Amino acid sequence: MHDIGMALLLLRRIRIGSAPFLGLQHCQRCFSARLSENVTNESGTEQSNAPADSNSAERLIKVAIVGMPNAGKSTLINRLIDQRVCPVSAKVHTTRKASKAIHSKANSQAILFDTPGLVGSREIKKHQLDTQFVSACRHAIQHSALIGVVHDVSNSWTRHALSPVLLRVLEEYAHIPSFLILNKIDTLKSKRILLDIVRNLTCDQLASIRNYGPPTRRRKSRDAGAEEKAPSDGLEGKEITSPSRVEGWPHFTEIFMVSAMTGDGLREVMSFIHANAKQQPWEHLPDEHTDQPPEQLIVQSVRARLLDFMPQEIPYLLQTELEYYEVVGGRILASTIVTCPNDRIARLVCGESNGKLRQINEQVTSDLIETFGMPVLLTITTRVRNKESKS
Repeated sequence: MHDIGMALLLLRRIRIGSAPFLGLQHCQRCFSARLSENVTNESGTEQSNAPADSNSAERLIKVAIVGMPNAGKSTLINRLIDQRVCPVSAKVHTTRKASKAIHSKANSQAILFDTPGLVGSREIKKHQLDTQFVSACRHAIQHSALIGVVHDVSNSWTRHALSPVLLRVLEEYAHIPSFLILNKIDTLKSKRILLDIVRNLTCDQLASIRNYGPPTRRRKSRDAGAEEKAPSDGLEGKEITSPSRVEGWPHFTEIFMVSAMTGDGLREVMSFIHANAKQQPWEHLPDEHTDQPPEQLIVQSVRARLLDFMPQEIPYLLQTELEYYEVVGGRILASTIVTCPNDRIARLVCGESNGKLRQINEQVTSDLIETFGMPVLLTITTRVRNKESKS
């Protein structure tokens, strides 16, 4: 009885001791130093109370999240860190610049680089993309210890092969470990196709990958394990030296099957990322979730909703800029201007009796409240280039 009592006492102590670390996951949202005055001192107190032994040494990992346009990279990152810091829309090229999404957990900090979609020369000319857009992905990879490749399995035309543009990037940075994230698995009617996709994207190198089963299909993962136990030396040598067609990358260390929309499989991804963190000082405070200033987050949110509400190529012709920003009494006051190339497009943006512009304003306001965790009063006005404000 004495032994049982001591065991219960130790369990209680362990639970109590872990509480400060759990508190870091629920600290008040803060997205830049410019909003720090609106954040309470609770998070700082929790950090200072953490034990200073060797087990609590700070660990850091940087991951470049790359992929083709509209693969769901930004949505995935927002769900991974449980914060809305990356602009999201249904159209391509929503993300124009690389940015950091930061997730701090206990003594580990993960920095995820949200990068623009990889494009070829044809897309660059079509959408008039600048050099910074093209180089953002490589710049993020150069500052990362891992490469996370997001692949859209909902597109029946492209899901069985990696893009040549993506393959060239992986070959260029082959010295950096990479892992594969199969996204949008919720759109597949039959999960049987996933194994065929994995075989194609890895050049049938399943034996060298530790995890390639969908988290909701553990039985399939165990069945496929028979292949995983096959001798890897002979298999890897044959497959890598003489692939029938170059459509995949044989050097992925892990494969995850997830749905950024439903959240399936995301916990495993973040566990893997934090498990690869190395002992290194943190670069951001535990309550910071992005390196973007609030002004930039506001402009990006407006632009993302314009992409959703406006048809075809029209939103790519619009320019959004911040006119006013201030935090007053725990509330964000902001005003943005959308510059249109001509009167016709300005009328399309505003809609009948400014109805469409009000819808856009309401949606962006809702997005920003979720982003900042505080009330937001936003005004969006339009103007024609070289003319005065329209509405």
